[in-house]
Amino acid sequence: MPLDRRTLLLALAGLGAGGLRAESLPPAAGAPHAAARQDDAGRPLPALTHPVARVFPAGPPAAILLYTLAPDLLAGWPRAIRPAERPYLLPETLGLPEVGRLTGRGNTANLESVLALKPDLILDVGDTTETYRSLADRVQQQTGLPYLLFDGRLPAVPATYRTLGTLLGRREAGERLAQACETALATVRARVAAIPPSERPRVYFARGPRGLETARQGAINVEALEMLGAVNVAGAGGGLARVSPEDVLAWAPEVIVALDPAFVAGVRGDPLWQGLSAVRAGRVHLAPALPFGWVDSPPSVNRILGLWWLGRALYPARFPEDLRAIARDFHRDFYHVTPDEAALDRVLAGGA
Repeated sequence: MPLDRRTLLLALAGLGAGGLRAESLPPAAGAPHAAARQDDAGRPLPALTHPVARVFPAGPPAAILLYTLAPDLLAGWPRAIRPAERPYLLPETLGLPEVGRLTGRGNTANLESVLALKPDLILDVGDTTETYRSLADRVQQQTGLPYLLFDGRLPAVPATYRTLGTLLGRREAGERLAQACETALATVRARVAAIPPSERPRVYFARGPRGLETARQGAINVEALEMLGAVNVAGAGGGLARVSPEDVLAWAPEVIVALDPAFVAGVRGDPLWQGLSAVRAGRVHLAPALPFGWVDSPPSVNRILGLWWLGRALYPARFPEDLRAIARDFHRDFYHVTPDEAALDRVLAGGA
């Protein structure tokens, strides 16, 4: 059954004057009865002695999540905001410095540059394995700054909003965003659970201009796809992988989800790809990516919106909601900017 408009509006209630007050919202499923005392790596949360005025994001996932909750506390962006992204973000955040990243591939920030910004704490969202826990401990010891490490997987996002909202003095906003995410996650889980295995499509996740980088089952890059019940033709193993056209032809995907407009523009006219049923049936979908990717790039809370898009792409009859309205509400409530109709057109056209 489609989610009715009233439920959607409650779930994606505005953070401005028109939004619901946290006190009027029903208790959220799974909401903690007491404030969390540890981050998701089991590290004690800091006892902050003064209000937080500036937070350094360790990477893009942290920057996006922090922006959605408290844009005024963001010390900078891991990379500069691109021209195409600028209309979808608050003007006062567009000129923030490019600070690089402390974690992940291509880390470019150093501790001197972190300290130069005089943040009150460092926020990291993503992997919480021992490698990243050790990095957090080391950076905290070397800088003297509290370092918070939260799980970047989608089911963990509501709890992160609640914990971080409490720590940053944004408890009401954190609760609203947490409940919006819980509504989306619960809806997807319920609908996918009713889909028999025979109706779950075989999907190839195409990255890059040639579409020959993919993510294997278990990688966070395809977490949203897996939540929608898609069968990842690249198989298990986690992480990103380089593949050949012959690999993709042998896997015979029924659907291709792509991130790069150049790949999508070329694949339909490329004889090499014409042998795929996904191409012949017109089931090559370019994921929207403004201001941030809806499926990946980076894997942060932006993917909550991508769940609705993927549901529509994979199971149009089971996800009949007005995606345009959902996108408008999400942009308003999470990105703090309501796009006009032309801006929505650019978003929904896919790519960046």
